[in-house]
Amino acid sequence: MEFQRNHSGQRADMRRDVALILAGGKGTRLEPLTRERAKPAVPFGGSYRIIDFTLSNCLNSGLRRILVLTQYKAASLERHINQAWRFLCRELDEYVDVLSPQQRLDDQWYQGTADAVYQNIYTIEKTEADNILILSGDHIYKMDYAEMLDQHAESGADVTIACLPVSLREGRDFGVMSVDGNGRVTEFQEKPREPQSLPDDPDHCLASMGVYVFKADFLYEQLCHDATIRGSSRDFGKNIIPRIIGEYHVQTFPFKDKNTGKSAYWRDVGTLDSYFAANMDLVSVDPQLNLYDETWPIRSYQPLSPPPKFVFAQTDGDQPRVGTALDSLVCSGSILSGGRAERSIISANVILHSWASVEDSILFDHVEVGRHAKVRRAIIDKGVVIPPGMTIGYDPEQDRRNGFTITEDGVAVIGNVGDLAEFCS
Repeated sequence: MEFQRNHSGQRADMRRDVALILAGGKGTRLEPLTRERAKPAVPFGGSYRIIDFTLSNCLNSGLRRILVLTQYKAASLERHINQAWRFLCRELDEYVDVLSPQQRLDDQWYQGTADAVYQNIYTIEKTEADNILILSGDHIYKMDYAEMLDQHAESGADVTIACLPVSLREGRDFGVMSVDGNGRVTEFQEKPREPQSLPDDPDHCLASMGVYVFKADFLYEQLCHDATIRGSSRDFGKNIIPRIIGEYHVQTFPFKDKNTGKSAYWRDVGTLDSYFAANMDLVSVDPQLNLYDETWPIRSYQPLSPPPKFVFAQTDGDQPRVGTALDSLVCSGSILSGGRAERSIISANVILHSWASVEDSILFDHVEVGRHAKVRRAIIDKGVVIPPGMTIGYDPEQDRRNGFTITEDGVAVIGNVGDLAEFCS
C-alpha cells in the first residue's frame, strides 16, 4: 500500500491517525520525586519534562492529534502541557488534549493500560481515526512514529508492537516476545521470570517498548470484549496482546538507529537509579541521546529567564573562588557565584554560592546551594535550599539519619523543600 507524502516527507494521510499517551501512572518507584507530580511531569535533562520526549516524537513524526490520558497527581503535568503544548491549531483539527478520568463507565480509577483507553472510548471514537498509536509518557527516546505507522499499514497487521533487544535480566521488567521469520509475534509474556532468549543471541530477549499501533475498529472491539471478561487486569501487556496472538496478525517493529542499524537509544526511567543514569548519560562527551539535533528538536516550556552567569575568578589562596561548570548542562537563569559544578545537570534559576561544590548530581529549578556546601551523586528537587557547609552524598548513613532517600546505587535524593526544613531554621 503506497502513501502520498507531503513536502516535508511525512505521510499525507497522517491526520487520520491519533496518538494516545498514557500518563496516569503513580510512579511509586520514583518517590520522592513523584510526591507531588505524575511521573511524566518529572523534570529531565535540565530543560525538559519526561513527557516532552514522547510529545516531541509525535510532533516530529507529523502527528498533530494527540490525547494525553492522566490520573494521579496530574496538576503539574496539566500545567506543563498548557504552558508548552498549546500552540497547535484547533481549526485545522490539531491539538494536544488532556483527558482526566471521568468515570463515565463505572466508579473506579483506571485498572490498567487498556482500561484507561476503554474508559475514554467515546472521546477516541469521535476522532474518526484509522489507526490509534498508543504510547507511554514516561520513556526517554527519539522515534519516528511515521515509519511504524507506514509498516503497520503495509503489513496489514491488526496490531504492531515496537520492540528492541534487552538483556535477560532487564527482560523481567518488560513484555517479552517470540517472533517468526517475518517478524510476526508468536508468543508474548508480560514480565516473565525467565525470558525467552533470541534464537541468535542467548544473552538477550526481544522486549516490547509499550508502543502499539492498532487498527482503530479492531482496538474498540478488543477493549469492549476485554471489559466483559471477569478477572482481567484490563491491561494490554497482560491480557489483550497475549489473547489475540494466533488468531490475529500481531507484527513487530524493530526500533533501530537510522544511521547504524543497531538498536536505538531508549530508556525506561521508572526507578530513581535508572532516572539518574539516564540524566548522567547527557553530560558525557558524546551522549547517545543528542539534544542538539536540529532535525529532531525536543520541545518544552522555556521560562523567561536571563542567560546563565558564572562569576568570580579569585584563584589565590587555598580555596579558589571560581564560578565554573565542567562536563555539565547549565540552564537559563542559573548563577554560579564562585561555586563549581562538575558532571552535573543544573536546571533553571539555580544558585551556587561561593566555594559550593556539586558533582555528578541533578539540581532541579530554583535550588540554592549555600557557601562551602558539598553535593555529590544526588538528586535535589525543585526549590530546595541547601544550608552553608552542609554535605550531601558523602556519607550514606548520615544522609539516612537526615531523612534523605538513598537508592540501591547510593544516590541521595532530597524530594522537596520540607526535607531540609529543620536544617534551614
